[in-house]
Amino acid sequence: MSETPRANAAENRVILRKLLVVTVLMFGFGWALIPIYRKICEITGINLLTNRDPAVEARARNTQVDTSREIVVEFDANRQGPWRFKPHLNHVTVHPGELVHVEYDLVNLEGRAMAGQAIPSYAPQQSARYFQKLECFCFKQQVLGPGETRKFPVVFFIDPDLPKDVTQITLSYTFFEVPGAVPQAKGREAANAGG
Repeated sequence: MSETPRANAAENRVILRKLLVVTVLMFGFGWALIPIYRKICEITGINLLTNRDPAVEARARNTQVDTSREIVVEFDANRQGPWRFKPHLNHVTVHPGELVHVEYDLVNLEGRAMAGQAIPSYAPQQSARYFQKLECFCFKQQVLGPGETRKFPVVFFIDPDLPKDVTQITLSYTFFEVPGAVPQAKGREAANAGG
């Protein structure tokens, strides 16, 4: 009978060690998930988080407009969560190298402040590296108060090195809520101040 409690204690220690190893592995996986996701997106060319690039601004000033070509740029807006999100224009026809300014409307349909992030994607995928944005709401998270409406600009040009067979590009944004980016107390204060 005295061996049963010892055997149980030994089995419990083995199980505890295994659980600790699994916990450490899961924590490591969770910690590495964001860099892994970004690398996968970078390799596949989808859902890229974009950042403002000062080199693009310098190229925009030195780019010649190619008036011999026209590219149709279509705009698409998708949302995840309680937003109303749409472009002012469905499409524009541009010349490579021409500076273009378009706007998107975003409305927070909730009774609380929310933060959101826009993720762009391009079709055809190869056009992503030729689509040069100087200004974009996708460069950072956006915080909107309860019921707030905002217009967001996108300023871009199409690099003249775009392959000649590409005559149409679709710029698609998905706007989604970033949970926890706005403290709940702040959201309630903003709701009370607005009402």
